[in-house]
Amino acid sequence: DSTGLNNVHEHPVKELSRVLKLYRAYKHMDEGDLAMEHSDMETALKEYDSALNLFPKNLEMKFWTAVTLANNQKIIKALELFKEVFDMDNNWRILAERLTKSDLLNVSKEELEKILSL
Repeated sequence: DSTGLNNVHEHPVKELSRVLKLYRAYKHMDEGDLAMEHSDMETALKEYDSALNLFPKNLEMKFWTAVTLANNQKIIKALELFKEVFDMDNNWRILAERLTKSDLLNVSKEELEKILSL
């Protein structure tokens, strides 16, 4: 039915575990963002690392961690993450370029060229 209430997942406990793990990972990302709002880079990076430890293949989490690193002059580490993300999905490269226009990625022209050339 359209409510989805009659849809039974083949492995409900496994799926619930996956969703809970995903929730926890995004909670760490949120806590990292909050730490950045308070200029607490150390806590932010710990939270982002916790999120990535839960979901190491999550491109979105890697991408936004890379953006935060780049915005805070940690360009070498940022480049590593950007490369991993871009190798898997070029759409993130396009987004990175667009973010500079909206001031969400604040890097020099030279740094942006390095990022986009990965």
